[in-house]
Amino acid sequence: MTKRIMLGNEAFARGAYEAGVKVVSSYPGTPSTEVTEAAAKYDEIYVEWAPNEKVGVEVAMGASVGGVRSLSCMKHVGLNVAADPFFTAAYTGVNGGMVVLVADDNGCHSSQNEQDSRYHGRSAGVPVLEPADSQECKDYMKLAYEISEKYDTVVLMRSSTRISHSRGIVTFGECVEREKIPYVKNMMKYVAMPAMARKLHVAQEKRLNMIEEDAADFIAGEEQYERYLNRVELGDSKIGIVTSGICYQYVREALPNASILKLGMVNPLPKKMIADFANEVEKLYVIEEGTPFLEEQIRAMGVPVYGGKDMFTIQGEYSARMIREAFGVEREHSALEEATGKTDLEDAPGRPPLLCAGCPHKGLFYVLSKLKTTVLGDIGCYTLAALPPTSAMDTTLCMGASISMAHGFEKAMGASQNTVAVLGDSTFIHSGITGLINMYYNQSHGTVIVLDNRITGMTGHQDNPASGRNAKGEPAPAIDIATLVKAIGIQHVVEIDPFDVKNLEQVIKEETAREELSVIITKRPCAMIVKQTNIPRLVSDRCKNCRQCMKIGCPAIEEEDGRPFVVADRCVGCGLCQRVCPFDAIESEEQ
Repeated sequence: MTKRIMLGNEAFARGAYEAGVKVVSSYPGTPSTEVTEAAAKYDEIYVEWAPNEKVGVEVAMGASVGGVRSLSCMKHVGLNVAADPFFTAAYTGVNGGMVVLVADDNGCHSSQNEQDSRYHGRSAGVPVLEPADSQECKDYMKLAYEISEKYDTVVLMRSSTRISHSRGIVTFGECVEREKIPYVKNMMKYVAMPAMARKLHVAQEKRLNMIEEDAADFIAGEEQYERYLNRVELGDSKIGIVTSGICYQYVREALPNASILKLGMVNPLPKKMIADFANEVEKLYVIEEGTPFLEEQIRAMGVPVYGGKDMFTIQGEYSARMIREAFGVEREHSALEEATGKTDLEDAPGRPPLLCAGCPHKGLFYVLSKLKTTVLGDIGCYTLAALPPTSAMDTTLCMGASISMAHGFEKAMGASQNTVAVLGDSTFIHSGITGLINMYYNQSHGTVIVLDNRITGMTGHQDNPASGRNAKGEPAPAIDIATLVKAIGIQHVVEIDPFDVKNLEQVIKEETAREELSVIITKRPCAMIVKQTNIPRLVSDRCKNCRQCMKIGCPAIEEEDGRPFVVADRCVGCGLCQRVCPFDAIESEEQ
């Protein structure tokens, strides 16, 4: 058998391929993005980037009704966007197998909140699988489609940053071609009107009970690698741990002798299995990242839990070290600790996130900071503009909220001549369009700035409906944002290069002073996909140390002996620092 080292996300995609999935529709969101990118490499699978997660789940559901296996991937906050179709699809059930993959971000590595998506699965009434390594990512994905079709249900596959972005050995299986399941018109099943929905809810509850009864027999894996989805690993009976996902790996490392009940299916819970396990150990503990999802249900069953969230935080990621310390277990010290007497992380230099050298957003936020503009911000690379030196963002809530919040801000504060909403091209298409329609319909006087860098930047340069390429990198129609905005009815639309800071400043002053709704579109490709002239800049003797160049927040500009200094190997030659310098003190090497 073929074996490879794979990211968890790559293994999910491999599992989808081996399961015979034919349609994948997703919106990029760290830490889930690579699943869809990896799936796009299989010619047998149709893969697309949807405008948002709601559309992605609806496309996957349509493909399922059409008789093929389908997948939609997203991060935890994306499942909020997709909740409307997700919850109702849980009622209707499926035709071809359907999986919704959601990756939670414990520790807020790249998100505006921490969220436990297991509650979405429990609330919707669908089975939730949670793998603990890359092999299980592949195996659980294949099993999920079997469960989906056998029990007529959507399946929620829950990952996390650590599972999605860790690597492990994966044993490949074969891709089994499946015949398309015929579509049969069935109004009572697929039309979720109130009369039908009430009956569908009854059917949903029955199938969830069936899944709970059968869960002890679910097996995932290839031949000799088969393992039970929920399994008991008996060790020292003094300590019993109920755990799942990445915490299973931490528990095995920290407490190798403990008895463990590893749950691969975290909804519905195998109540009898849990009760039997509790009877075999002296003290039962529950170790899970995030909220006490397992713990609360186990306590509600009347099973005594000796330790859970009274020992561990609901915040951030766990580690083997944290578990050892909670149980008072001595650990081996690293060579660095032995030599220095300090832990590995003590005195580590900070690495604050920065917009890249040459980033097209820098010119805009330099100007907005200079004008002391109130900026209702959004989710994307440009969120980093909230940090010094520009500090040019006042709010960030969720995808597309900048426009709607600017509208509400105006209704509360009155028309302002120095307030803007800022969001990227992908975010605008994701959920900004409806907010802009609301502003136009309800007669706001604000200014919206769309940062068109021709890509979905923060999640790793995925294409979107405005970039001109599809998920497989093939040419595709590109939405013209200016034309779209004008079609809404907005008269004042300006397109401008954000590095043309002099004209940009004038445009922002003019548009924010209007007593009508206006839109500015800054157009310059991401510096990571379109390279600049790559001529490093040098600070000449004309420098007056006014420090204007420091205000753009470029990582290629540092201080040396109290004066600005351009680090040549970081400079991409974009020329923004030259444009903001009032004394022409910054030159290229050619000059």
